[in-house]
Amino acid sequence: MEHPLLFEPDDPLVDRLRVVCLQFPEAVEVLGWGRPTFRAGKKQFAVAGSSMDRPYSVVFKPDPEERLALLEDARFFVPPYYGPAGWLALDFDGDDTDWVELAELMQTSYRQVALKRQLAALDAIM
Repeated sequence: MEHPLLFEPDDPLVDRLRVVCLQFPEAVEVLGWGRPTFRAGKKQFAVAGSSMDRPYSVVFKPDPEERLALLEDARFFVPPYYGPAGWLALDFDGDDTDWVELAELMQTSYRQVALKRQLAALDAIM
């Protein structure tokens, strides 16, 4: 069974998320479950759209030491499927989105799954 696409291919908000996520070394976009997923090699670090009810959200893997603090902020929520493994999600709707903060969260998520050589490459450019 093929999943329906959650976003149009040229969606401007997803394009903005794409720019953030693909800046990391060896980061790639793979379509999964009808939505863009962003990976460091084979491991996911971000998924656009936590559910059909909240399409403009991004699922990410927070630093375990920061997870509880993030959950105290009402903007963050535990997404379906990924939540039991410690992942969180954040809505991004454009106007109210702090894209600098979102980029920092994506970098942290990337760092949770990246290989040593990818981390070394990231540290060399950051």
